[in-house]
Amino acid sequence: MEQQQIDTILQQAAAAFDRYRWVTGAGKAAFLFKIADDIAAITDELVALAQAETNLPEARLRGEIGRTTNQLREFSALVDQGTWVQATIDTALPERKPLPKPDLRKMQVPIGPVVVFGASNFPFAFSTAGGDTASALAAGCSVIVKSHPAHPRTSARVAAVIGAAVNATGMPQHVFQHIEDSSIEVGQQLVRHPLTQAVAFTGSQQGGMALYHLAAQRPNPIPVFAEMGSVNPVIVLPEIMKTHAALPATLAASIVQGVGQFCTNPGLLFALRGDGLGNFLTALGNAIHGSAPAKMLHPGIARNYSIKKAHATAQAGVSVVATAMDTDDDTQGVPAVARVHARDFIRNPALHEEVFGPFSLVVTCDNADELGDALAALPGQLTTSLFGTADELKHYTNLVLALQKQCGRMIFNGVPTGVEVCKAMQHGGPFPATTDARFTSVGTDALYRFVRPFCYQDAPEALLPAELRNANPLQILRCVNNRWTTDDVA
Repeated sequence: MEQQQIDTILQQAAAAFDRYRWVTGAGKAAFLFKIADDIAAITDELVALAQAETNLPEARLRGEIGRTTNQLREFSALVDQGTWVQATIDTALPERKPLPKPDLRKMQVPIGPVVVFGASNFPFAFSTAGGDTASALAAGCSVIVKSHPAHPRTSARVAAVIGAAVNATGMPQHVFQHIEDSSIEVGQQLVRHPLTQAVAFTGSQQGGMALYHLAAQRPNPIPVFAEMGSVNPVIVLPEIMKTHAALPATLAASIVQGVGQFCTNPGLLFALRGDGLGNFLTALGNAIHGSAPAKMLHPGIARNYSIKKAHATAQAGVSVVATAMDTDDDTQGVPAVARVHARDFIRNPALHEEVFGPFSLVVTCDNADELGDALAALPGQLTTSLFGTADELKHYTNLVLALQKQCGRMIFNGVPTGVEVCKAMQHGGPFPATTDARFTSVGTDALYRFVRPFCYQDAPEALLPAELRNANPLQILRCVNNRWTTDDVA
């Protein structure tokens, strides 16, 4: 794709944005809802396409399509209701001494064209009509999706559905555009283009940071919201290790779920030494040994998994606890679990890295202090999980407070795999899990990545948007003079 074509696409996106940003909440809601309905209507077709391109099983794909359409409908409801703009009004005090106070009215406004990079491991939920696209459109931005080469036909079919919804609901032409060129150069040109105002990416740290640096080097730097993976440490306390017989099987199921191809896969297990550690490791190993290899998304991911797994298990002090039955098919990921002592783990940064696939490393710790030191050696994470009985959890308040600094979501007595799509979800974390821990890429709060606050001072009523007018015609909840209300401004 030539630079001139990229320029045309961005010019069209900018022109579409100038019209789309004034579309009412009801109009955007109808558009998003139409996309959801039309995707749901061709579920069987999409499942067949994605199965042929990704090796993902039918049940997983149907669930992912359901997640995709549900989040579109949630964004539809959000923008239709309207309170998300965070309308804030401080009325004038002209008699105030020594200086009068002006009338100030603030709300969130969209930032402009957003470039979305589709993810390899989620052909629907983090791809063409996934959370990044849905949240940017909900915010009022135009969107350009660069499809992932792992599932081009699936992405193109979903793009056609969105294009049809644009026409059916009367949205501005080019408010959504789809690029199928898989070259690195096209991605770089999209990020560098002066009309691009934000980038959303889900993938590797190498890819995310390349985009981040490109965006930072522009004459007008822009935000890159990159979700770059995580090892999602799971801490297992001694008492629950002895009393929760099903825990090893639960953890093993999470490790192998989706052939380990989730950003929330539990890549590290931290276990405190105690009477139950031996039995716990044996049961975990048996569960992994009994699991079956399965095809990974594409040969490149399978090859990279094998290389990284071999590198991790070759490190000093690491021993393999168990592995599943090996296979001659090099497109399959063979589950495995290994172990290492905390002292070896702490001094070897190679063991802190993500192995993308069905693999987990158990780090054994002699005491709570050593556990704390091992966890402190890790960089930022999407999640941490803490398993313990009700009684022993009471004694680990300091651990909970320490973990809060390292992750975006903490799970108690549950595995990290499985990300609920709702307003309270936080899918993001301190670097390098994401490039900006203040935001989420899952749930309706994800649209705040693509807006900015804007304030009107002493604006005539006729020039104010409906959200900030005295009469509150939309009947949204607003903060008026430090009080949340739906009342009119007197």
